[in-house]
Amino acid sequence: MLRVENLVKHFPVRKGLLQRQTGAVKAVDGISFDVLPGETLGVVGESGCGKSTMGRLITRLLEPSGGKVEFEGHDITHMSAGAIRPLRRDVQMIFQDPYSSLNPRHTIGTIVSAPFKLQGVTPEGGVKKEVQALMELVGLNPEHYNRYPHEFSGGQRQRIGIARALALKPKMVVADEPVSALDVSIQAQVVNLLDDLQQELGLTYVIIAHDLSVIRHVSDRIAVMYLGKIVELADRASLYAAPMHPYTKALMSAVPVPDPKRRGAKSDRILLKGDVPSPLSPPSGCRFHTRCWKATEVCKTTEPPLIELKPRQQVACHHPENAPDQVPTEAELLPSAKDALE
Repeated sequence: MLRVENLVKHFPVRKGLLQRQTGAVKAVDGISFDVLPGETLGVVGESGCGKSTMGRLITRLLEPSGGKVEFEGHDITHMSAGAIRPLRRDVQMIFQDPYSSLNPRHTIGTIVSAPFKLQGVTPEGGVKKEVQALMELVGLNPEHYNRYPHEFSGGQRQRIGIARALALKPKMVVADEPVSALDVSIQAQVVNLLDDLQQELGLTYVIIAHDLSVIRHVSDRIAVMYLGKIVELADRASLYAAPMHPYTKALMSAVPVPDPKRRGAKSDRILLKGDVPSPLSPPSGCRFHTRCWKATEVCKTTEPPLIELKPRQQVACHHPENAPDQVPTEAELLPSAKDALE
């Protein structure tokens, strides 16, 4: 359904009176992946790794700096606003913040019916009937049609956002951290709702999150991003059973285990040293080498390609995990890797 090839987005940095460009923030820097009809692709990574920018690029809310985006065989990379308008019916987005993504001056009825008005679609039985049916579908009371967003809780507002995204019966929905702004008690309800809607309406999802337990629950395949690059792309079972990229292994180790018996027991948690480098000037070679405990000279100088090392598991790493022949000797390690190892 969706094919992305070498997608790039650089935001220019301008300074001075003449606003000359002095650099560029490399938010997304050459990523490639496919999304199959009916599947859910989960995208995970630390804050600032380019997940949300990638979501906005594939829905064409942002213009890519380079690369190619194809939807159902049609190249939409540089389509004009007029040409892409019909496509908006097939690709919709659920935004991260349910507070700022709804207009506080509009009623729920006006918000959810906006897609019909913008696309010139008149549903059978009238707009009001269709909007109330959508509200019921996402677990809201249809009688609250004339209420305003401030009268709803965060979880209910996110349901309103989901109803708006589903109004035109899209084929693909990009959900940008749909539950990160919600209470933990509400997160499971919204995740289960997205799951039910996928089965009922045959939707294809790209779900962006930084919570690995949420991604595990909903995804068929998972892409792990780090500093504008995809470092690992695998199906759910393979990734959680044996992550191959050191960064993925570190992410997995950070997931808390809710088991009182393990209190005080030795943890396998991997604490990464330092912060994510600036996307203004990312490190040479492998971008993770400054924080990796397996980094060698080749990691510093040569960027590893994303290649399939196991069936349905692509990794961009010179020294992947769960591959004993790839473990570097202590003499080969960089000083930063020895620090990270300690």
